[in-house]
Amino acid sequence: QVQLVESGGGLVQAGGSLRLSCAASGTINMINTMGWHRQAPGKQRELVARITSSGTTDYADAVKGRFTISRDNAKNTVYLQMDSLKSDDTAVYYCRHTNYIGGIPRYIYWGQGTQVTVSS
Repeated sequence: QVQLVESGGGLVQAGGSLRLSCAASGTINMINTMGWHRQAPGKQRELVARITSSGTTDYADAVKGRFTISRDNAKNTVYLQMDSLKSDDTAVYYCRHTNYIGGIPRYIYWGQGTQVTVSS
């Protein structure tokens, strides 16, 4: 089992910045991916950004150039720096952790979610 604790959400004006954090604890495989997804009201949950344990990153087109994902493997923590925020970024942001076994994603864990609201 992996437990995920998120922090850093809140209310910000358009053009502002927020930084989300997600700390993982429990059974964490050496090969894993951590990332952020978001879900706006009436919409499906979507990938925002993810980062592998070796540091490879992947971003949704909507956030490229504005958001930066990073991680501290010693602390099992992933961060999402969100700059130039837009009202379209308003959503509940969920941290996700995936443990890989034999190169295959086997176990997926989700955080409880943190609200990000961008006022225009």
